[in-house]
Amino acid sequence: MLQSSIPSIETRQSWHVAAVTLVVMTFAFGGAWITTVALKDIAAEVGGARSIPATGSALTWLCAGAGGILMGRVADRVGTRWTVIAGSLSILIGLAISTFGAPWPLWIGHGLFIGLFGLGGINAPLYVYVSRWFDRRRGSALALISSGGYLAGAMWPPLFERAIAHFGWRETMLIYGVLQLAAVVPLAATVLRAPPDLPAPLPLAPGHTPNRVLGWPPNVVFAAICVASVLCCTTMSMPQQHLVAFCSDLGFTRSFGALMLSVLLGTAFVSRQIWGAIADRFGGLATIVVGSAWQASAMTAFLFTQDEVGLITVSAAFGLGFSGIVPAYILTMRELYPAAEAYWRIPTVLLFTSIGMGGGGWLAGILYDHYGYYLPAFAVGVLSNLLNLAIVGTLLLRMHTMRRRQVLA
Repeated sequence: MLQSSIPSIETRQSWHVAAVTLVVMTFAFGGAWITTVALKDIAAEVGGARSIPATGSALTWLCAGAGGILMGRVADRVGTRWTVIAGSLSILIGLAISTFGAPWPLWIGHGLFIGLFGLGGINAPLYVYVSRWFDRRRGSALALISSGGYLAGAMWPPLFERAIAHFGWRETMLIYGVLQLAAVVPLAATVLRAPPDLPAPLPLAPGHTPNRVLGWPPNVVFAAICVASVLCCTTMSMPQQHLVAFCSDLGFTRSFGALMLSVLLGTAFVSRQIWGAIADRFGGLATIVVGSAWQASAMTAFLFTQDEVGLITVSAAFGLGFSGIVPAYILTMRELYPAAEAYWRIPTVLLFTSIGMGGGGWLAGILYDHYGYYLPAFAVGVLSNLLNLAIVGTLLLRMHTMRRRQVLA
């Protein structure tokens, strides 16, 4: 009722900006999937060690998170438009460097250029930027733009698989680098103008005061959310980074593996707006708990699945479960902390999600190289997810406790 009495900053332009941001995200994240599809091809050039290309993918995520903090501050000073343009150019440079082969050119190209300056200049700054265009349906807007990474994963891997088969993985990287630059730069230059200056204030969350969040010191809650984000994204990344190779180990073609990745990420894209509506209705923390529980169940199912129908079903279920988690973390930051702190809190949370995304894919590669199959890695993923549920469930319980105390008072 309090929020409904405040004039909304949302307009048709807000959704136009969000839609363009979705397109930018889709192209920006596409390049990172080439290494996933070509994992076995790249590994074959370095003695079959899958941990080497998996490290390249891990560095992309890790450095993208660190770059988000750096470039978030830059965007706060010079504007998001310029960090996005610079990020697109950096992705092209990173893909070009990666074509010189593994390990070091691949690691430098993916970590420093695609991750740190590329996705770092695009992902976190755009989350902060779009959140400033919305007040009433912020969860739905964040869910929409965060779908870009999964739309990229659904759309590009089958095309990359065909391109790699015809041209090779190096040529595919070069072609895609030019394509994404040609798409992103004009959109950023023409659409990403300054957001509204005075966003409408939101009601305080239960237990929130200038010195308390959920009744605890603000940075204690923030640290707990950061740790939880690492744990859930460790699980989240394992099927995404290794599903193509996992299907190949079961005797299926790379085309089938790429199709499974598209099913997983396509389901995530389709369902993400549903999660956004849920987040708008029930809040960020509750959405994380539900999505995390669903993800843990689907990850457990991967341990017992080896046939085509089972892989399709579990891939779709996994995509449906995890798709709402990351934007719910961003929404939680906006619900619990002042808008003036968004430029550093949101990139910091994204850094920890990137640590989980990168670390999970890397850990799965290490465990595969040691054991020769994926069962131990997926089991570690389930355990990590359960620890995430324990942390976020505690915070949600604390929120309900604070709400009851307010009602009784």
